[in-house]
Amino acid sequence: MLVKLAAVFWTVGLTCGSPSHGENEQSFGYDSGELDPLHWATEYKTCSGKYQSPIDIEENLVTKVNLPLLRFHNIDTLPTSTIITNNGHTVVLQLNYTAPVMISGGPLTPAYKFNQLHFHWGVNDSLGSEDLINNHSYPMELHMVFSNTDYDDDKIALTKNDGLVVLAMFFEITKEDNLVYSEIVDSLAQINMPDQSTHLPVGFTIRSMLPVSTEHYFTYKGSLTTPPCLEVVQWIDFKHPIKLSHNQVQAFRMLRSKHGQLTHNSRPVQELSGRPVWYNVGGFASLNTPIIERSCASPFGLVMSDIILLLGCKLVALMLF
Repeated sequence: MLVKLAAVFWTVGLTCGSPSHGENEQSFGYDSGELDPLHWATEYKTCSGKYQSPIDIEENLVTKVNLPLLRFHNIDTLPTSTIITNNGHTVVLQLNYTAPVMISGGPLTPAYKFNQLHFHWGVNDSLGSEDLINNHSYPMELHMVFSNTDYDDDKIALTKNDGLVVLAMFFEITKEDNLVYSEIVDSLAQINMPDQSTHLPVGFTIRSMLPVSTEHYFTYKGSLTTPPCLEVVQWIDFKHPIKLSHNQVQAFRMLRSKHGQLTHNSRPVQELSGRPVWYNVGGFASLNTPIIERSCASPFGLVMSDIILLLGCKLVALMLF
């Protein structure tokens, strides 16, 4: 399955090949010129779609909801092997497991299985993330890519509006190195040139890469952020950033692409086009504790409130898709 995914998901780990593009299917870049994001739609028509990513998330315009907890499976397991690759557009990590890493719950109706993760960064510490929060850019963003288990073929998932989920994590700069990312950063010198790969001797768990809190997040429907920009992604952007040092982020900027130094690789924000953006306020577990633990004069009232809450959460999930 992972071998097949490598053929299906390339570059930022999300795009699928198109026979019409042939050897030039990866012909896009981020610097000014014919390959920059403003020209992607010339070759990849779907990059001019209505519901594109990334976006600027304005907190005063989001709809606050209380969704069920996100559920993770197998995230505390070390992979059997971890391959890190400079594909000329980003740094991609493929983690191989004997049992798949899965996510469900929250706004997700089916379960999704982990495929790979990759990074986006900017030329300096003042910008680099793809999604913005209140027009604020973080220096780096991590994307974890999951595909819908309802579809046996991952190519089919790329044709469905609920085909993929991407967990997005922002980074902010701190003085101290983040030891969780040390092995990744140390390996970058071995993949300086595009199409170079190496194995991580130890690897890491998915849990270690997640923010401390996974309850608070923004979620919306959007697209891949690289060509062909297919609108098949449910985005989950965690609110609380992760800490990295300046030197750790700077190491990514030293990599090379096929067009020069890979100093940045973020697509500019796209129009929201009337899409709803939801913010999960958290606390679902405390609102759904067993009735026996609550004190209330009307048990019937509590039961009805639970039913209303669960129906509301289900309605939100359906609206997101």
